[in-house]
Amino acid sequence: MATQPNPPSPGNGGAPPLVELRDIVKRFGSVIALSGVTMKVHAGEVMCLLGDNGAGKSTLIKTLSGVHQPTEGEILIDGSPVAMRSPRDALDRGIATVYQDLAMIPLMSITRNFFMGREPGRGRGPFGSFDVGEANRVAKDEMAKIGIDVRDPSQAVGTLSGGERQCVAIARAVYFGARVLILDEPTSALGVKQASVVLRYVAQARARGLGVIFITHNVHHAYPVGDAFTILNRGRTYGTFPKDEVSREKVLNMMAGGKELDELSAELEEFARSDAASGVRAGAAEHAIAEGLHEEAESLHRH
Repeated sequence: MATQPNPPSPGNGGAPPLVELRDIVKRFGSVIALSGVTMKVHAGEVMCLLGDNGAGKSTLIKTLSGVHQPTEGEILIDGSPVAMRSPRDALDRGIATVYQDLAMIPLMSITRNFFMGREPGRGRGPFGSFDVGEANRVAKDEMAKIGIDVRDPSQAVGTLSGGERQCVAIARAVYFGARVLILDEPTSALGVKQASVVLRYVAQARARGLGVIFITHNVHHAYPVGDAFTILNRGRTYGTFPKDEVSREKVLNMMAGGKELDELSAELEEFARSDAASGVRAGAAEHAIAEGLHEEAESLHRH
C-alpha cells in the first residue's frame, strides 16, 4: 500500500511541516506493529488518523510522543530530524498528547489538574508556595477562551462532563506551549452534545495555528473537522487524502475493509456449499450470513 503525499495545508506559506514521519517502522520482537508509515502535519491543519482496533494507531501515537523509539525511519520537527527518547523530549519540542484517560485526578480541583507538575509559585526555595489565586485566574480564563464558563475553578474536575474534561486537558496542553496536539480518541466515550464541544475546540485549535493529529475510528466525528485523512490498516497506510478528494463514504470503505468483507463472504459461501453437500442443515444459515456480508460489501463499493 504505497503512501500518498500529504496535501498542502492552506496558509502554510511553503513552511516545512510542524512534524513529519518518514517510513516509520516499529517492531516488537518478531511482531511488526508499524510498517513504512509516512505522515505530515502542518500548522493550522487537522490530520485525522483513522483505523479500526489493532490498526496501529496507539503504537504510532506512542512513537510520535517519545514513549517508543522507531525501529526504522525518522521523525522531523520543522524539517529537521530529531531523536525523541522520552515523552519529556516530545513536550520540550511542542508535541503534547491528550490520552483517552486524560491523566486527571477526579477528586482534585480543575486548577490543580490544569497545573499538575507545573504549579505557579510565590517566593523561592523552601519558602515558596503555590499561588492559588493566580492559578485559579489562569485556569478560569483559559477555559473561558474555549467557551466553557467555570464559575469555581476550585471545584473537583470530576464534576465536569466528559467533554469538558477533555477540553481542560486540551487547554492545558495549549497553555503550556503545545504546537502539535495529539488527541487519542477524544470523543469515543462521549455523547453527541459532549462530542460537539470537543470538536468545536479542535476547530479552534486549528484556527490558532496549531497542528492537530486527531486519532479516532469514528469517521462521522473526524470528517467535519478534518483537513486530511491518513488511513491505517494493520500497521500500514492506505495513504493520506485531502478532504476535497475523498468522500466520507470512501474513507469508511477503506476503514471497514470492503475487500475483507468480500473474502469473508466467499469463505462462508464455500462453507455453505460444503455443508450442503454433506447434508448439514447449518448450510442455509451460513448462506444467509454470506449474502448479508456480500450486500454490505457491495454497498461500500458503490460509494
